[in-house]
Amino acid sequence: MPALAAVVVLLGALALPASASGAPRWRPNVAGAAAWAEARHGAVTFAVRTDRWVRGRGLDDQVPSASVFKAMLLVTYLRRAHDRPLGAAERALLSPMIRSSDNAAASQVRDLVGNVAVVRLARRVGMTRFAIASIWGLSRITARDQTRFFIQIDRLVPRRHRPYALRLLRTIVPSQRWGIAQAIPAGWRLYFKGGWGSGTGAVDHQVGLLRHGHHRAAIAVLTVGNPSHAYGKATLEGLGRRLLRGLAVRVIGTAGPSEGALREGAL
Repeated sequence: MPALAAVVVLLGALALPASASGAPRWRPNVAGAAAWAEARHGAVTFAVRTDRWVRGRGLDDQVPSASVFKAMLLVTYLRRAHDRPLGAAERALLSPMIRSSDNAAASQVRDLVGNVAVVRLARRVGMTRFAIASIWGLSRITARDQTRFFIQIDRLVPRRHRPYALRLLRTIVPSQRWGIAQAIPAGWRLYFKGGWGSGTGAVDHQVGLLRHGHHRAAIAVLTVGNPSHAYGKATLEGLGRRLLRGLAVRVIGTAGPSEGALREGAL
């Protein structure tokens, strides 16, 4: 009987949720990040999302996508090639589009897949405020929709192409690994895409997926009207550090509002 009782106690302890077992849960400091963003020049919207909840500021405000749109092009193209391996020419097109943000490659990929296919992907993801434009960089995106996309970006890519897609998003060239990429918590891996328009600061965005074991979180920081590109990069890094603070040592909680109640998490 004592041995059986010990087994029962052990199983009960293993079944305890994170909060009951004493493991801390991470929640982003949205209020602090929003207060800091309010003091920055330009307009700043952001979102942080797990599989269970989303928090942010200006979640549904539309802004021009710039090169963030290229991540949607990548997934759209790879879904079209779900039943076959990629050829060398395809890899030579997709790799610079993501890793070095090549605009000519993006225009070629957009012409190959077509706007209708990108819109179809947006609907599958559940984007509610995405609007395609004839000039792809002027397509309209929101922080909520982009985190909704990135939290499942690996799952949206066909299994045979998943390692390739994640490798591209993980190996952005060093000269473009600014902003949030400088605020990655210890132990986490970032898969992301940035967008900065003409480099004037008019648009500076970053959207990404962070993974650590089976834990995952998506983040989007979208800025417009920065005084300069350098200023926009600093805003992205500052928001990244504030929103992701504590993520290195804490467990992402599974409890949170349902998608229908997410407005409570917006500021």
